[in-house]
Amino acid sequence: MDAVCDPAVETVVVMSSAQVGKTEFLLNVIGYFVDQEPAPILLTQPTLEMAQAFSKDRLAPMVRDTPTLKGRVADPKSKKTGNTLLHKTFPGGHITMAGANSPASLASRPVRAYLADEIDRYPVSAGTEGDPVSLGRKRTQTFWNRCVLLTSTPTIKGVSRIEAEYELSDKRRFYVPCPHCQHFQPLIWAQVNWEGRDPLEAMYCCEECGGLWSEIERKNAVKRGEWRATEDFNGRAGFHLNELYSPWSTLAGIVTAFLEAKGNPETLQTWTNTVLGETWEVTGDVVDRGQLYGRREYYAAAVPAAAVVLTAAADVQDDRIEVGVEGWGVGEENFKVDYRVFYGDPAQPELWRRLREYLDQRFLHESGNELPIACAVVDSGGHYTEQVYKFVKPLEARRVYAIRGRGQDGTFVNRPTRNNNQNVPLFTLGVDTGKEVLSARLRITEPGPGYQHFPVNDTFTEEYFAQLTAETCVTEKVRGVARRVWKKIRPRNEAWDIAVYNLAALYILNPSFAHLKARLEPREIPPVQDPPRTTQRRRPAKSRKTWATDI
Repeated sequence: MDAVCDPAVETVVVMSSAQVGKTEFLLNVIGYFVDQEPAPILLTQPTLEMAQAFSKDRLAPMVRDTPTLKGRVADPKSKKTGNTLLHKTFPGGHITMAGANSPASLASRPVRAYLADEIDRYPVSAGTEGDPVSLGRKRTQTFWNRCVLLTSTPTIKGVSRIEAEYELSDKRRFYVPCPHCQHFQPLIWAQVNWEGRDPLEAMYCCEECGGLWSEIERKNAVKRGEWRATEDFNGRAGFHLNELYSPWSTLAGIVTAFLEAKGNPETLQTWTNTVLGETWEVTGDVVDRGQLYGRREYYAAAVPAAAVVLTAAADVQDDRIEVGVEGWGVGEENFKVDYRVFYGDPAQPELWRRLREYLDQRFLHESGNELPIACAVVDSGGHYTEQVYKFVKPLEARRVYAIRGRGQDGTFVNRPTRNNNQNVPLFTLGVDTGKEVLSARLRITEPGPGYQHFPVNDTFTEEYFAQLTAETCVTEKVRGVARRVWKKIRPRNEAWDIAVYNLAALYILNPSFAHLKARLEPREIPPVQDPPRTTQRRRPAKSRKTWATDI
């Protein structure tokens, strides 16, 4: 906040973990400009919906409960012009809140202060206008005392916007004194020590004297800390902060979260980004298909006991439809069940009749039950969009949906729309996000949450695994911004696409694994007893719901 008020600082960069006060920092900066230096302000969030939520849930309560601001910013319920949910005026200035995906909001007016929150979640381009951060910066060019504030939790190394901005700054770290030797040092994960002790008794180890700090000593050290730049100042003040500094976190809680996350690359990345405030470095983008083929296993039945629900996904090609069925268990543990290719002309009804018959069948579960396919998705992004819509229309009640992928990060499964001539729900997928998740899960080597199981049979051949590993992720510059792009390394990749679509089908279904698991577990039947004598009339027994409606 001091850097924001420093006339020598033009850009302030905050790369930090989650829940260490970034939003309060933004609110304080807004309050300062409203009360002390009135000026036009632009604040952007990753999406328009997030900007609306910020206005209602964070900005409005601050204005309401701060007397000096309440008298300057009109009540949103008043009839004064210039005060809407996303645009609020005050004497000498105004604040506009926008989504980074809205080019009109970013290019509409000059501002002195540009505040950008969670920039690593921004799209590569705001419509067709270009990088949203660059668009926001340009709005400040006419002000000599401009202020640009960029904050975010980092994501992936090499493509993280906030990391790139931090590297261009003076890279300040927060140094705290050791309670034993008074040596100043930044708090880093490598110095957290629980060797030979219960993780719940973890302590911080001084890098100089090796003294162990208690929780009280660590928090007292933070109170006595100071910011120190590690590079020369160039007009950009950069700040890095992790959860080890947080007054709301304990070392025991941080270590426990690490131990829970470390077995899964997907959860470990989240922990690294949100707890350490550091980027995640992806290594070995191509999964070894030979290792996946070598870990095939024999199932006791078509569907193993740990799989409690089935999904299906179909990919429509010009001369065939390929479909895969997968089982899911607690923690989204995955079990490949079946994979079929139906050859024929997708323009003819015969091929779709065969697909429907396949989706109608049930698969034998290890418990002795027969499981239906609870949710199925069909890709409509090819040459046979109309045929897909006509196929899924009468099957909507059975959870058979049309999907369409789009190559971008962000939300994996978006809300369905019915903006098509058949009025069917169409789910759009951020397939790059889904591919990141699946790629991480294919690297999990121990059965458990997220692990991928493959059966030994004639269906899951070496060709299947070649297709499952047919794409790799590379870093490219897209409109001047580094981003990870998925590229095919062989022509056939249907198995990979279908695995991603099955993950989408699971998210659309959103089942209760615990409930379904309990239904499939064998139960001991109590002995029959004579019914008690009674003169009361009994209510008729309720009919049991079908499996599909009970999920």
